[in-house]
Amino acid sequence: MSSGKEISYPTDLKYAATHEWVRVEGDTATVGISDYAQDALGDIVFVELPVVGMELRAKSGFGVVESVKAASDVFMPVGGSISATNDELANAPETVNADAFGAGWMIKISPFNADDLAKLMDAATYKSKIESGEIH
Repeated sequence: MSSGKEISYPTDLKYAATHEWVRVEGDTATVGISDYAQDALGDIVFVELPVVGMELRAKSGFGVVESVKAASDVFMPVGGSISATNDELANAPETVNADAFGAGWMIKISPFNADDLAKLMDAATYKSKIESGEIH
């Protein structure tokens, strides 16, 4: 971990091995990158998001996060239609560092493929796979 701060793993979310999280509220899935991912990337300076209305499958790339260290693709944890993007990140990409699970959300997917959710990890599994080095 680069910052030395405690990494958060909210238990109400599902996680992809590529470090995206999903919060399901009704028929909408909100997606962002995990606290682990934003910490590993360092200071985020640019976020590129898709166009509302795009239909993407699970594991398809939907955008790019650039930090002072690296650029990293972000992937759809569940397939579906992009129903909203967090336009605030264009002017304040550092919001992802400050609040990865809240104001730093990236996209909303509605409708989404509920079958894809079953393929994601719960918080305990995600954390243990990071700690064991199985995913990084």
